[in-house]
Amino acid sequence: MATWVFPDNTVLCNFAAVGRIDLLRTFLGERGRWAEAVAAEARKSAGYLPALAELVGGEVMGEPIEVLDPSHIRRVEVIRRDIFGGRANQPLKHLGEAQTCFLIHEVDQWHESTWISDDRDSLNFARFQNIPSLETIDIMSHLVADYEVTAADGMSIMHAMEEADRALRLPDTISDIGG
Repeated sequence: MATWVFPDNTVLCNFAAVGRIDLLRTFLGERGRWAEAVAAEARKSAGYLPALAELVGGEVMGEPIEVLDPSHIRRVEVIRRDIFGGRANQPLKHLGEAQTCFLIHEVDQWHESTWISDDRDSLNFARFQNIPSLETIDIMSHLVADYEVTAADGMSIMHAMEEADRALRLPDTISDIGG
């Protein structure tokens, strides 16, 4: 596993929607990081998923990583608009994905990091850029392999995420997550 792990807000919300931030915290250990736009998304999402408050302002994710250099900001905007289809009149749409992919792919300090998302477009872009990428299903597989949850419980948790209107790839069978 990479040194740093950058979950997208989609993943944070998946675990918050079922009250299992504890599992995400266990998986991340001290490796969790986030771009400032993802942290802002999580703060906003905490309004309807209160369990996210555990991450916002907490120690799990570290301080939000800001993109401040004007040339970096321009590069993030190119990724946001040209790759993810963000629009000028919606400056925050896809900003978290763009900032994170920029940081991991183009900033030396974060090169060995892993991106975690359940957003198909950001996963496809990240994988095309050779950015190590995981999904919620992969987190659950790691948790099963590390004996943090049983495969049956992991399957139930993921189905509860889906029932909470979360969009994620589900295992077809229990063996898909290690059962």
